[in-house]
Formats: sequence, structure tokens, C-alpha cells
Amino acid sequence: MTRPRPAPRRRRRGRPARDDRGAATIFVVGLSVMLLVVAGVVVDGGLAINARSTAFDIAEQGARAGAKEVDEAFLRDTQQVRVDPGLGWDAANAFLGEALADKQNPRHTVTVAGDEVTVTVQYEVGTALLGLIGVRQFRVGAQATARAAVGIENEIGGP
Repeated sequence: MTRPRPAPRRRRRGRPARDDRGAATIFVVGLSVMLLVVAGVVVDGGLAINARSTAFDIAEQGARAGAKEVDEAFLRDTQQVRVDPGLGWDAANAFLGEALADKQNPRHTVTVAGDEVTVTVQYEVGTALLGLIGVRQFRVGAQATARAAVGIENEIGGP
């Protein structure tokens, strides 16, 4: 026994059949935008890591430049190490002025207290790809402290 075939469906007049043309285009455009954003995060994330490392290096070197300015008269009189506040501040600021000259909107602070010089550095970094979605720049910063010392025994607890 064979079953009868169903009659073919007719389209109703006045109502067009559903058309899926263009659906792939919307998908490809959406996927392209998402891939561009992901690429921007990867590229600009790398820039951020590099900028953060550079900021930390500048802060460390600035603190060291200030910490090398030991107050010799105080050391001779008291046998205690102390950074000359004026010379330490000047040395750190001179270094930071040169190191941050090519940075966007740089800011820095220098604090001299006893045998320590603390430097804080901040500046802005432009983005490579995230500017397409409105993120044009971001701020990076770092802080470092250097301590003045005389001799190896003073620092690593020698004999």
C-alpha cells in the first residue's frame, strides 16, 4: 500500500516568502568588528605592559640618582648615612626632566626622607587600535624607592 503524496504548498498571494539573503553579511561584519576589538586589546595591552615597565625603570633610576647624593658632612659627624635633601631632590628631578621629556603629560614627585628617595612617575600613552572605539590614550605610573648606603656590609649584612 502506498501513501498518497501531499499536495505542494502554494504561496499565498500578497505575502512574500521569507528571504535570508544578507544574513551572512551581518554576521561577517559583526565578527570583523569583534576581531578588531580583540586585536586592539592585544596590541594596546602589549603597549601598556611596555609603558608600565618603562615607567618603573624611570622611577627607579630617578630614585637612584637622588639617593647617590649622600650628605658627607653628616656622615663624617655622625657615622650615619643620610641623603642631602636639596642635592638629592635636584638630582632626581634633573634625571626625571630628561627621561620624561618625550612623554605625553608627564607628572612626577620626589620625596627625600632620611636615607631614602621615593619617586612617583605618571604619563599618558597613546593607543594603536583601541582609538577606533574611542579609547585614545591611557595613563601609566610607577613608584620606586632607593636607599643610600655606604659599603657592602651595610646592605647585605656582611661580617
